[in-house]
Amino acid sequence: MTTFENVTVTKKANVYFDGKCVSHSIVLADGTNKSVGVILPATLTFNTGAPEIMELIEGACTVKLAGESEATSYKGGESFSVPGNSSFEIEVLEPVHYVCHFG
Repeated sequence: MTTFENVTVTKKANVYFDGKCVSHSIVLADGTNKSVGVILPATLTFNTGAPEIMELIEGACTVKLAGESEATSYKGGESFSVPGNSSFEIEVLEPVHYVCHFG
């Protein structure tokens, strides 16, 4: 799927890490929450509340989930899951365009 239909978009962007990550929150017609954004090249640590699936639309990165000793590489067209109340470190090698699916 390349588009979301019938969504509500929060106009104010979510800006993290001095602008290295910028996203917009969206709510689908069924009430499902997601965010759509871009992460620029950097090494960042994100904390999660709810479980997340990070769907990479474009770009390349390595990800190390909390408690893991090795990072895994991902690129556009792939995704990774992060448990709730956890964290992950992401090293962005090429700007990553993503959709974050919550829950």
